[in-house]
Amino acid sequence: MAQSGQKVDDLVVSSNFIRAVRESGYLSLSTALAELVDNALQAEATEVAITIKREEANGLPTITVTDNGIGMTRSELEACLRFGGSSRFDTRHSFGRFGMGLPAASLSQARRVEVTSWRSRSEYQVALDVDAITQGRSASLTARRVGASRGASGTRVRWLQCDRIEYRRLAWLDRAIHRDLGRMYRRFLRDGVTVTINGAKVVPFDPMLLDATVEDGRATLAFEPLAYELETASGDAATVTVRFSMLPVHAWHHLDNVTKRRVGIVGQGGVSILRARREIASGWHLMGGKRKENYDDWWRCEIEFDPILDEHFGITINKQGIRPSQTLKDALEPELESVARLLNARVRQAFEEVKFQAAAEASCQIASSADRDLPVIGSRGGGGALRYRLQSEPLPIDAMFRQALRSRTLALTLNVDHPAFAALYEPLHGLEGEAGTRLRTALELFLLSFARSAAQMERAGQPCDELLQTWSATYGRMLQKV
Repeated sequence: MAQSGQKVDDLVVSSNFIRAVRESGYLSLSTALAELVDNALQAEATEVAITIKREEANGLPTITVTDNGIGMTRSELEACLRFGGSSRFDTRHSFGRFGMGLPAASLSQARRVEVTSWRSRSEYQVALDVDAITQGRSASLTARRVGASRGASGTRVRWLQCDRIEYRRLAWLDRAIHRDLGRMYRRFLRDGVTVTINGAKVVPFDPMLLDATVEDGRATLAFEPLAYELETASGDAATVTVRFSMLPVHAWHHLDNVTKRRVGIVGQGGVSILRARREIASGWHLMGGKRKENYDDWWRCEIEFDPILDEHFGITINKQGIRPSQTLKDALEPELESVARLLNARVRQAFEEVKFQAAAEASCQIASSADRDLPVIGSRGGGGALRYRLQSEPLPIDAMFRQALRSRTLALTLNVDHPAFAALYEPLHGLEGEAGTRLRTALELFLLSFARSAAQMERAGQPCDELLQTWSATYGRMLQKV
């Protein structure tokens, strides 16, 4: 049993402790590097430069991260590689909290770390060497002066003998870090912070895809953000904000798999968790009993909170992943699960509409061909034959369909919620071959010809909205008796 007054240093066997720290559980090089980027941003840096090169002597990579932040005083520098040595220990205003990130992240990837910082005219450095400590030599963290300042202020962290990096080709490593940091720090990159890797700028990537335009299609917010107020550890209240986006199935469903992966449609779905505007986790979180399906790639969720709510999200020392409290689950999961199921159903319906529209294309081409022999319907787009588009989607229950004539295209949208849709189309599912095709074509030409006749009457000054509404209601009521 330890005697009263025993030194804290006696509680730690340095050589074993440093080996254990190397297994601190960083999921990737990107998550380890994120600790250094966090420190730079907390030091008010606007530029962070990452360089990666392979040393000729041992073939292992050396990674350097340089920022233009406010730098560190000599005493701060001497504390930065001490575990728990942060001057911001347990603060809840930005990224850092425990003062473990810099030394733990560094040693998880490298056998030696050097930290250099400068203010005014002097530049000082401290270092930590795994081999020296495991061989029983003491770790001196006294800062030594290494030269004159290279600029107003800043910090450089250098990882040498990076023996935990799995990538054999630095080009692959470069691409992986670009992708990961672009997603983690998307908010900061959009706000003007510059992060470079071997001179190339990191491009922000938003998994919500709200800023991605591909073939005139882009994601949109599913509805207004949701807000949940929770009590903090100090008894105050703070808000968790949740946003959902829907990807445009009609515009993007036909893209090839390579393009879908490049854009982020495939492989980037699920929930993105942001703490202090930086992504700390992504995956399938707080969705209750809803399991993830392929359709769930077509909607996205973003959950954002401030560090003051760390206890509810179960933030770990290395800020990767969450362990939600029961209070957080009770507050969010019921509604988020309901929304997830709703959006999943919307995506399924959108794909059904895509399939429906593709199958209806033959009928639309026949109608367009016949239109040349029909009376011209005048419009602002001039004269000539009409083009036709037949599609389906949910509409008010009383409307059998909706039609619109714009730019010489007559669009007929069938209401999937009206009894007529099931009554007319479900029997076709049991018919295969030419008979089924001919019956579907005849049915769709009947609908398109009706819509064209209604459009022609309206352009001639004979409104027929009341007739269409009455017909839809009457037909629907009759079908309910079948």
